[in-house]
Order: sequence, then structure tokens, then C-alpha cells
Amino acid sequence: MGAVRPAAIAVLLAVALAGCSSSSPPQISIGAARTYRLAGFSLSRVAAGRPQRIMFRIEQPSGASLTRYRTGPGPHTGVHLIIVRSDLGAIIHQHPKPHAGGEFSPVVTFPTPGRYRVVIDVYPQLSGPLRNFQLFRWITVPGRAVHAPLPPFRPAVMVDGYRFALSGRPKLHSVQANFLTLHVTRPDGSAATFTPWFGALAHAIFFRSGSLDYFHTHVCSARTSGCTSVLGATRITGTQTRPGQLRVGVLLPIGGTWRLFVQCKVDGHVLTAPFTLNVR
Repeated sequence: MGAVRPAAIAVLLAVALAGCSSSSPPQISIGAARTYRLAGFSLSRVAAGRPQRIMFRIEQPSGASLTRYRTGPGPHTGVHLIIVRSDLGAIIHQHPKPHAGGEFSPVVTFPTPGRYRVVIDVYPQLSGPLRNFQLFRWITVPGRAVHAPLPPFRPAVMVDGYRFALSGRPKLHSVQANFLTLHVTRPDGSAATFTPWFGALAHAIFFRSGSLDYFHTHVCSARTSGCTSVLGATRITGTQTRPGQLRVGVLLPIGGTWRLFVQCKVDGHVLTAPFTLNVR
């Protein structure tokens, strides 16, 4: 499930009741609710085009590190690390594994200088209603920043010789389940065969232009569980309908201009196809 703002878990606060004999109500001081937070976040000397190690852990409301994460065959497991450049011109996507004690240390390479938003999408192994939540951080990579204007909608894009083509012009509405039909062909024109990558046949990652609101959905095979994304009471699941064809679920909380990054693994290559979408 994706979301558009950091989710928090409030710890129940004890509330004292005023005595009937009191001539004036007592002053009750209520502290801020404790939440999950990003702790120990550090990065080696930041430079574009060079692998760097990011260190972080997830701290529970108790102050202890979170060490238990959801597991299973689908993509809604563990931790998703997603980093996007502020102009939506570049994206990094990993699913790092925790070390003993709950620390993460993925290695990433920022393609260019600029400002990047880090999204850490967390799927804890907990009982109760909590499914996942996001934690955020900004990173500035020094140098002459790239600010490419967001391109208009195009029905087809080429990525390393592979063609990603949408069927028709999408008519999308916020807070409604919508679907995009996407045809993916190899350089020779044949239908692409998708290899599961990070638990899904395809990942659909959405960022809103300007505000960088975030949501994501997935496309999974019929036999894969844990693939449904949720927004309020609305649920959506992407599917593969035939060879080379993806039915991508779109479920966005607010209108505006969104950048969709479709990611999939074909012939051993991880491909990222970006589309600009207008959502009413």
C-alpha cells in the first residue's frame, strides 16, 4: 500500500479526570504522541556519479530499533528505499535488507547533482491495522543542479531499445481506481517477458510534481499474494493480462500532474519507463 504523508502510530496517553469538588478545572499537560522515526541517518561524502553508503534504522515508539519486517512472496514486504530528484528526472529504487540490530546500509549512486527526496516505505511485522508507513529525508548532492522541465504526456517511451506504449490517452481521477494498459516490446518487436523483481512483475511508482506526494502500486502474477494497494476504502491490484502487456493500477489521492515510473525486469535488464500523467 502506498501513502502520501508520513504515517505515525500514536501511543495511548493517560487522561486524568477532574474531581467534582474542584472549583476550577485542573490544568492537564498532554505531550506529543510518540511515533516511528528515522534514526541514525548518515551518508558518506556526497558526490554525484559515485557509489555511497547510506546508514539508517527505524526507531519504534518505545525507542528500540525495529527489527521485524513483513515477509512473503509479494512486494509488500521489508523496506522500500526510493529516492527521487526534485524535478522528477531521476529515480533510485532498492529493497535493502536489515542487519542484526535493525540497521540498514544500502549503497546508492546519485546520477547528477541536485536535491533528492528520500522515501523509506516500511512494512513492519506487527499485529493490528498498521500495514505500512513512510519516513522521509532530503539530500542535496553538491554541484550544478539539474532542473529539467517535466515533459508533457507521451503515449510511448523508448528505454534501451524496449518500447513502452499506453493504450489510448488516460482519463484519470483522484481517489478512484483507474487502470492503464501498457504494452512492452523488445527491440525486435516481440512481446516482452517479465521476470519477478523485488516481488512483482512491475512496479508503478508515482510522484506528484511540485509537492512530491508519493504513492505506488504493483503488477503481479495471478499466483502472487500481497500485491493489493489501498487508499482509504479503495483497493487496487495490477495484473498481467497477456504476454508483454501490463494492467497498471492507478490510485492517487489528489489531482495534479504526476510522474509515473514503471519499473520491470526484462531479459536481465531492469528498465524504468517514465510517463507524465494529468489527474483530475
